[in-house]
Amino acid sequence: MTVMTRWLDPDEQRTWRAYLAASRALMDTLDRELQRDAGMPHAYYELLVVLSEAPGRRLRMSDLAEAAGSSRSRLSHAVSRLEAAGWVRREECPTDRRGQVALLTDEGFATLAAAAPGHVEGVRRHLFDALSPAQVDQLRRISETLAEHLTGY
Repeated sequence: MTVMTRWLDPDEQRTWRAYLAASRALMDTLDRELQRDAGMPHAYYELLVVLSEAPGRRLRMSDLAEAAGSSRSRLSHAVSRLEAAGWVRREECPTDRRGQVALLTDEGFATLAAAAPGHVEGVRRHLFDALSPAQVDQLRRISETLAEHLTGY
């Protein structure tokens, strides 16, 4: 059975390439700014945010990996780096001897709190300030549709 490739038409190709360029540029810019201003990559900032919002500032490693959209091995490496910085601590899971819990330390929370204002200003400056209120609404709706389609959320 032969499957026909559904090639992108010129408008779809332009849209795809514009989306790739914009999303890469935005994430690269935010990552550079966090590295410069807070000494951490955006991926580590996201982990600290997820932990800061969790009950007791702690999550099972498997739940943290899922929330961050990360593989367990990549997450384990990142948490090791965050532990070395003193921002996260691993503990044994009280309900599962094989599991571990990642805990955001007070130092990690303070680091996140110090980094957040600059990061939020960067998000505002590089994303929201460039868009009209109607475009922000469209971007939210498009993003929600894609997230639901791709992840089931």
